[in-house]
Amino acid sequence: MEKIYVTPLSGRYPSKEMNEVWSADSKYGTWRRLWVALAETEKELGINITDEQIAEMKAHVDDIDYDVVAKRESECRHDVMAHVYEFGTKCPSAKGIIHLGATSCFVTDNADIILMSRALEIIKQKLVLVIKNLKDFALKNKDVTCLGYTHFQPAQLTTVGKRATLWMQDLLEDLEELEFVQSSMKLRGCKGTTGTQESFMKLFKDEEKVKKLDKLVAQKMGFDKVFAVSGQTYTRKLDSRVLNVLSSIAQSCSKFANDMRLLQHEKELEEPFEKGQIGSSAMAYKRNPMRSERINSLSRHVMVIAQDPAITAATQWLERTLDDSANKRICVPEAFLAVDSILILYANISSEIVVYKNVIKTNLMQELPFMGTEEILMNSVLKGGDRQELHEKIRVYSMEAAREVKEFGRPNDLVDRIANDKSFGLTKEEILKILNPDGLCGRASNQVEEFIKEEVDPVLEKYGDLIKNISVEVNV
Repeated sequence: MEKIYVTPLSGRYPSKEMNEVWSADSKYGTWRRLWVALAETEKELGINITDEQIAEMKAHVDDIDYDVVAKRESECRHDVMAHVYEFGTKCPSAKGIIHLGATSCFVTDNADIILMSRALEIIKQKLVLVIKNLKDFALKNKDVTCLGYTHFQPAQLTTVGKRATLWMQDLLEDLEELEFVQSSMKLRGCKGTTGTQESFMKLFKDEEKVKKLDKLVAQKMGFDKVFAVSGQTYTRKLDSRVLNVLSSIAQSCSKFANDMRLLQHEKELEEPFEKGQIGSSAMAYKRNPMRSERINSLSRHVMVIAQDPAITAATQWLERTLDDSANKRICVPEAFLAVDSILILYANISSEIVVYKNVIKTNLMQELPFMGTEEILMNSVLKGGDRQELHEKIRVYSMEAAREVKEFGRPNDLVDRIANDKSFGLTKEEILKILNPDGLCGRASNQVEEFIKEEVDPVLEKYGDLIKNISVEVNV
């Protein structure tokens, strides 16, 4: 084992592709591609830069000697200049034009936006996969009647599939927000030291060329929009918006995980439990909901660190201060790595949720007489009973039946109490017929089908190619 701390958010939980986005090679390789794009565009706009210089830079884009960088940074205390120096050692003919006219934020800020854009695409892919899994689960279980809960107390009946639509709806809201942020992502572009483009005006002495430089570099890096104005940095509102999206996804996932933990306690649903999996080091019989608990744990971390860029955006001074740098290096990658990990877990659980129908039915039948009291009341009134009088009787009988269950552990005898009261005008057989659970779910089953057809299927049609051949694996 290594003798230094390694964050679990790189080594333990997330996917290889998300780890690669935030790797040193990805970050600093993007810096170098930005320098190449800058040099190419400056040449196109008339600056004396040769094809040979650009070719030399391109040949060494992924050839980074981190030992040289570290040594140089220890001397100059400036990460960008350390990389400019090291790049120059590989590209001696281009050494004099690397970073020409640019400030450090040309590479740091533009690269961060590029990496966030790539990472959002990975998040979107996994988000759509979870929605697809939940769609399949909801359709399969749309008619499985179960207790609904308010305040985690038994309430009117619903179906297992209908409950899954609530989980899907939250994720669809998140996806819509993610799409909006993606659609409005802009590159910082070439704005110079305080955002005035003064250095580029000195270089070109032509305002139209400076404006073209801004847009052409962005296009070379895959962006059709740049921030119209900036200080030295792009507005830190962008980081806050991006992490708010990640926090929102974490909130939705955590809500699902809480529901799973509650229902696993009731033995109605269960997350996947593998053949060789150990639930407890002491209690061999246990099947702990560890995946759901991990979702809750990681989600909490994301929701907390989403406050970091919000505070940063609120406290930046004038054109820029450097109090955003250290925390930005930590909170942005960690939020993406954590949400990636969360969605891997969610995809795994949602693909193999175990439904214990017999337990669901047992729990339902224990509470069913209470759930059907409104139906009993309406049928009695239709036979000529007094609603207010019968409502009070049902209230009293319900309290007495609940006392039998809670204090003495006896069966729920509410049906017998009502059947023995002639004022209701109903036989026990009639009451039991009224209490058919499949008739007490309202439109739940149809709501599942309508929701999927109207809300879910259009999304899956739009992003079907995004999730073809995708597989996710829980690392630990």
